[in-house]
Amino acid sequence: MTVISERCIFFHMGLLTFTTNITLDGCVDHTEGIADSETHAFFTRLMDECGSMLWGRITYEMMESYWPAVARGDVEAPPAMREWAVKLEAKPKYVVSSTRDDFSWTNSHHIAGDLRTGVQKLKDATEAGVLLGSCKLAAQLDRLDMIDDYKFLIHPRIAGHGPTLHESGLQSTRQLELVSAKPLSSGVVAMHYRRMR
Repeated sequence: MTVISERCIFFHMGLLTFTTNITLDGCVDHTEGIADSETHAFFTRLMDECGSMLWGRITYEMMESYWPAVARGDVEAPPAMREWAVKLEAKPKYVVSSTRDDFSWTNSHHIAGDLRTGVQKLKDATEAGVLLGSCKLAAQLDRLDMIDDYKFLIHPRIAGHGPTLHESGLQSTRQLELVSAKPLSSGVVAMHYRRMR
């Protein structure tokens, strides 16, 4: 029993989990996904389980331009979206950027300098784990072999266009182990994979 609990602690401390919406043909354009209460609840639950969020500047600015207004009640939104926005407001948010260093959104922090060093420090300091939500940054971190878990919402759509997952390439194939698969009522499937090392 002790060994099992130690394994669980080991696997859940400081994990970097990449999460995104993706279509059947690999498109990660955020406008192509099914945005309903179930998918928002999925991402809210992931956010609740992690210690901090990690984004690149472009994703951060996209989020910053909309969600604070939802959290304040300035924008009409369904309850699931409002819950996500309020929790996102409180969650520590880390941004990798070489072109911007002023991040005024509540609980925002800048990661500058060497990417591997900065993200490893964040992982080491975040026992509950870090949730990564930027596809371009994910490709960079995957090339550095830093991603531990992948939690994707696979949408029942064929977009027929890009951008696609990791279109900038990896040096080698990533071998993943299936942890869980859960279909949602919309036909979306929530997939959780862990990196095999």
